[in-house]
Amino acid sequence: MRLEITCSDRLGLCQDILTILRENEIDLKGIEVDPVGKIFLSFPTIEFAEFQMLMSKIRRIPNVQDVKTIPYMPTEREHYEFNLLLSTLPNPVISLDSRGRVDIINSAAATLLDADKEELRGEQVNDLLGGFNLQRWLEKEPSEATTDYIRIGSANYRASVLPIWVNDAEGEPAFAGAVLHCQSEPMPTRPGQAGSVSPFSHVLTQHASIKRLVKDAERMAQLDVPLLIEGETGVGKELIARACHQAGNRSQQPFLAVNCGALPDNVAESELFGYGPGIFTHHPQGKKGIFEQANGGTVLLDSVGDMSPELQAKLLRFLEDGTFRRIGEEQMVAVDVRLVCLARGELFERVESGSFREDLYYRLNVLSLQLPPLRERKGDVLMLAEHFVQKFCQQLQRAPIRLSPACKDYLNQYSWPGNVRQLENTLFRSISMLERDVLEPSDINLPDVPAIAESLAIDLDEGSLEDAVKRFESTLLRRLYPSYPSTRQLARKLGLSHTAIANKLRDYGIGKQRKR
Repeated sequence: MRLEITCSDRLGLCQDILTILRENEIDLKGIEVDPVGKIFLSFPTIEFAEFQMLMSKIRRIPNVQDVKTIPYMPTEREHYEFNLLLSTLPNPVISLDSRGRVDIINSAAATLLDADKEELRGEQVNDLLGGFNLQRWLEKEPSEATTDYIRIGSANYRASVLPIWVNDAEGEPAFAGAVLHCQSEPMPTRPGQAGSVSPFSHVLTQHASIKRLVKDAERMAQLDVPLLIEGETGVGKELIARACHQAGNRSQQPFLAVNCGALPDNVAESELFGYGPGIFTHHPQGKKGIFEQANGGTVLLDSVGDMSPELQAKLLRFLEDGTFRRIGEEQMVAVDVRLVCLARGELFERVESGSFREDLYYRLNVLSLQLPPLRERKGDVLMLAEHFVQKFCQQLQRAPIRLSPACKDYLNQYSWPGNVRQLENTLFRSISMLERDVLEPSDINLPDVPAIAESLAIDLDEGSLEDAVKRFESTLLRRLYPSYPSTRQLARKLGLSHTAIANKLRDYGIGKQRKR
C-alpha cells in the first residue's frame, strides 16, 4: 500500500509517523520526503480495519493536513518513465560507473551488441565498444563532457560522453561515472590522419574476388582512359564508377551520368552533345550537352549497350579526338572528359549478336571490371543485410532490430536475381513495416524462385533417352540463363566452352541466341 501525507514542516514529523508504524508492527518498504510538504509511505497490504485505524492515528499527528492512498510512489513513476524512455529511444544509451563497468544500457545498444541488457551489466566498456578509449577517459575523472566516435558492434556512432558527479555524505563532489548518448553520423576524416578515407570504403565485402576487384579499381581510378564496368543489374556498377571518379585526379570536377537505355535516340544525342540556337523552341538559345557540362570531369554512360547504331557512330567519332558537333551547328567543340561505361551482362555479347559496333567496343574496353553477382559472393549477403538493417533503422529513427537465425538462413539461401539492389529494397520495405524488434522470414516479401531440383523435373516415360537428355538440358539452361545472362558466364558456370553454350542457347531458342 502507498500513502501520501500532506503536512506543514515540523521537526520530528517523520519520526512520529515511523513510531506509529512500529507500534502497529507494519514493515516500512519505503519513505520519500518531498520539499513541497509531502511524505510518501510504502508498506505491505494490511486488513481494512487495521488500515482505518492507521489512517486515523496519522491524521491526529500535529501539522498533518491530509492523508490519502496513491497508486505509486514518485520514484516508482520516475523509474518507469526512465525505463520507457530508454527502451523506446532509437539511439544507443549506456551508463557507466567510475570504473568503466556498464550500469544501465538501453535496448538499442543491447541489440547492436546482440546481447540481453542484464547480461551486459557489469561488463567492462572497453570490451564492448571500439574507437574512443572510455576507460582511460574515466580514469582522469573529467569534469567536462566530450564528443568522439565509437563503434558499437558493426556500427559507427558519434557519442556525447557526459561525466556524472554527485555530492558525498560530507557534501563534497565525487566522480560517479558517465553516460554515453550515441547518434548516427558519418565518420569524418580527422585532421592528422594518415591519408583520407578511401572512396572505395563504401564497397562492403568479405569476398576475395570483390577485394581484388576493388584493388584493381583503385589503380584504374588514377588512369585517364575509358573504363568499362560490366555486371548484372543491381550489383553496384555505379557505386564502383563513382568511387573511381572520387579516387582519381578529376575528383574535384563534375561527374555526370546519363542512362542510354532510358532515352529515345534523338533525346540521347541532344543530351550528350547538346544543340545550337533555334533548334528547339524550349531552349531557343541552345544548350550544352553532358560532355560539355562535364568538361574536365567524368561522364558515366549507363546501359551503353542499348545505344542506337547512329549514336554509337557519333560516340566513336568523339572518342577519336575528343571533339564533336552540337546538333544544328557546324563548328567543332573540344572537351576533356573521362568516359566510364556500364553494361548489363557482357558487352561483347552485343558485339557477337551484331547490335553493338566492334570498333566502339574496343575503344571503350581499354580498362574493364567485371562485377560478380551477389549469389556468387559467399558471406556477403549477411554482411550487407546487417549493414542495411542498421542503416534503415537509423534512417527511420527506430530502435535497432535483429535478424533471427531463421531469417539469416532464409536470406543466405535466396538466389537474389536482383543482387544488392534487391536485397537493399527488400530490407527497407521489411523494416518499414516491422512492428517488432526481430526480423523473421515471414516479414520478408520475396518472389519465389523454384528450387533447381523442381525446375529440372522431367517425365522419363516419354520418348527416348536422347529426348530426355535434351529436355533436361533445355530446362537446365532456361533455369540458369536469367542468373547468368552472358554466354561466357554460363559457360564458366557449367564448365563448357563459350561456343558450345552459344550453340545450345541458339538451338533451344533461349535468350538473345535465336534459331536462324
